[in-house]
Amino acid sequence: MSAFEFQALDAQGQKSRGVMEGDTARQVRQLLRQQNLTPLSVNEVSNRQRSSSGKHLHVRRLSAKDLALVTRQLAVLLRSGAPLEEALRNVAQQNHKKTVQRVMGSVRSKVVEGFSLAAAMADYPSVFNELFRSTIAAGEEVGHLEGVLDRLADFAESRQAMAQRLTTALVYPVLLTLVAILVLAGLLGYVVPQVIQVFDNMGQELPGLTQGLLLVSELVQNYGLWAMLGLTALVFVWRYLMRGRAFRFRIHRMLLAMPILGNLIKGINSARFSRTLSILAGSGVPILRALEISARVIPSLPMRDAVEEAALMVREGGLIHKSLEQSGYFPLMTIYMIANGEQTGQLEEMLERAAEQQEKETDTAIGTALALFEPMMILVMGGLVLVIVLAILLPIFEMNQLIG
Repeated sequence: MSAFEFQALDAQGQKSRGVMEGDTARQVRQLLRQQNLTPLSVNEVSNRQRSSSGKHLHVRRLSAKDLALVTRQLAVLLRSGAPLEEALRNVAQQNHKKTVQRVMGSVRSKVVEGFSLAAAMADYPSVFNELFRSTIAAGEEVGHLEGVLDRLADFAESRQAMAQRLTTALVYPVLLTLVAILVLAGLLGYVVPQVIQVFDNMGQELPGLTQGLLLVSELVQNYGLWAMLGLTALVFVWRYLMRGRAFRFRIHRMLLAMPILGNLIKGINSARFSRTLSILAGSGVPILRALEISARVIPSLPMRDAVEEAALMVREGGLIHKSLEQSGYFPLMTIYMIANGEQTGQLEEMLERAAEQQEKETDTAIGTALALFEPMMILVMGGLVLVIVLAILLPIFEMNQLIG
């Protein structure tokens, strides 16, 4: 039995879409007619559908919120005693998003055919990454799939919550910066030239500050558009260069060496690594395989290479904390907790504590930085406006002195 995506017309002539299971497309059309629907198109759902040009069309990935919700629903249904096939069907039916319905319907069809859940999810690598699939495969092997899904749901929800906190915290500073840039551009490009032109027409010699402001204003008027085009071109060039691993590695290493930003990046990547390795180790994934997968979820290339080197050293009999300590990229608290976990046999618990500790420190650091940025931005904006006002008022003061 396979999943089919359909489009049909109801009795009122309104178009409806959805996913329905059946052995063949013909059977699905018959089922639609039995529901008083006129089928327009019925296509089997698959992760890779060939277009007329022969290229593969991939299903776009689910948002972190949708993935967390789907995982949590599966865990709850399985823990309540529902069979896996029924749980997958309920998850697909309860979600109103077509992408989720299509993906979960297709996964259920593969499970009905006899595939494991991890194997069925492997058809959608853009939706279910290697961490997700390997953890589920381990959970299926040991017979604790619902527990593994609970851990994955917690992981997905924590990442989604952190991303949401960051987005919310950055909204005001970004808006403040954009408004400041627009206000300064308006003052320098329009207001300042109009005001200072009055003094030029009177033949009055302008103060140095006013002349400097007039020069900046002329640069904004004459080259502002070109500057914007140049910045846009630089963005595209930067994105092109960042595709190369060697260039991206150098940039990441340079960022890690910076005093404040480097520590923040190390904390974020360390927390992600610790959380991932904790989930994999607690789910029964072999430690070497867990290290390899954990390395791939680290965005920073130098830290990723450090974990991969650690995996090689562990394969030769070394300890995880010793291998990571040599890189110098991971915080000492994380190294200490991993060492404690290896000595006491509680590596999973220590990794989770290390992840929680790093996440708290990261949240505190980001909150502090944003709390300092907002008043600093206001002070800088006020200072620039003050300079502009003084540059405009100084000729007026000099004129008053001459008259007096």
